[in-house]
Amino acid sequence: MTDTIHVEYDLPHPPEKVWRALTEPKLLAAWLMENDMRPVVGHRFTFKAQPMPGWDGTVQCEVLEADPPKRLRYSWSGGSEALHIDTVVAWTLAPTASGGTRLLLEHSGFTPEQSMAFEGIARGWRGKVAERMSEVLER
Repeated sequence: MTDTIHVEYDLPHPPEKVWRALTEPKLLAAWLMENDMRPVVGHRFTFKAQPMPGWDGTVQCEVLEADPPKRLRYSWSGGSEALHIDTVVAWTLAPTASGGTRLLLEHSGFTPEQSMAFEGIARGWRGKVAERMSEVLER
């Protein structure tokens, strides 16, 4: 049995612009982490951030699905020796009647033993990350 983080964002920007924020390394780094992302199925990339207790600051990923500007899915593997997570992040973009985007995030695969990681990552996706992504999209 695993847990999934579900977050829905309503953004005033068109899906093509949101897609760029999810897939262009400089834009993605501005709201999430430094990376070498390319939205090509099979591409392996790394997110890098400041290490902190219980996390070395590195997330190894592989693009599992890329359907611009509708859906992006990649593996998310990282943590520490004591607690390593192997999960999947999926972004689904849908245009809204107002010309914006409904962006659905599903971060899945958390085991019961990973409840602390689940809670911490969920707070991040729901809080500061959403704020920072909005700031990048406003530019």
